[in-house]
Amino acid sequence: MIRRSAVAGRFYAGTRERLRLQVRDLVPPAAPKLRAIGLVVPHAGYLYSGKVAGAVYGRIEFPEVFVILGPNHTGVGAGAAIMTSGDWETPLGRVPIDPAVGQAILGQSAVLEEDHLGHAREHSIEVQLPFLQYFEIPFAFVPICLFSHELAACSEVGRAIAGGVRASGKRVMLVASTDMSHYVSRQEASAKDRKAIDAIRALDPEGLHRIVRQEGISMCGFHATTAMLIAAKTLGATVGELLLYTDSGEVTGETDQVVAYAGMMIR
Repeated sequence: MIRRSAVAGRFYAGTRERLRLQVRDLVPPAAPKLRAIGLVVPHAGYLYSGKVAGAVYGRIEFPEVFVILGPNHTGVGAGAAIMTSGDWETPLGRVPIDPAVGQAILGQSAVLEEDHLGHAREHSIEVQLPFLQYFEIPFAFVPICLFSHELAACSEVGRAIAGGVRASGKRVMLVASTDMSHYVSRQEASAKDRKAIDAIRALDPEGLHRIVRQEGISMCGFHATTAMLIAAKTLGATVGELLLYTDSGEVTGETDQVVAYAGMMIR
């Protein structure tokens, strides 16, 4: 099946020409490339968070396959939804799902379900694809959309991803799609997000999950990030680095209520 774009023309430019120019302006030129195991990237409209996503994607050595985890904002579909076949379409073309990696992950999980409904209208994974397509390097991906927030579910999904990646024998990079604090002052966002970012930098998925809940941090993809960290640690990650942090006030000029964004690399 072909999963058509749900947010082209809203979260990012709706035509091929305009989208290529938009992404070009967001990716730093000639940035040194690093081999990463995992990434943390935002998923708001490119006007607001694209600079952060570009700062991350402009620094990576491409793998064969990306496993992209995002939150389910719509509430539709399975609590932990994976797709293991088909293509996703954006104005820059179609991106294939890697069936071997997808099936390897699904085969090791009792939580994940093969389900396209959870992905049909969800933007958190879709908005990552044009950044990757921009470089015109062949790649495939596996989308995983999480509504379930429980630590046990995050842990199980993370372990299944790591096991599936190892079984596939392919070069795979993990991507957690999340925005940080929502609709609080810049001061509050910065203070709260620093605690979550510190847990990610320390590669402490359980700590991240606990801090977000204890502190009431409105980080929409904390469960996707928790699962990604568990998988990345299992696959040998030892270093977490913050590349860029900002908020919507940099664009709007309004700092009383912002949405914040962090770009991070896990190696």
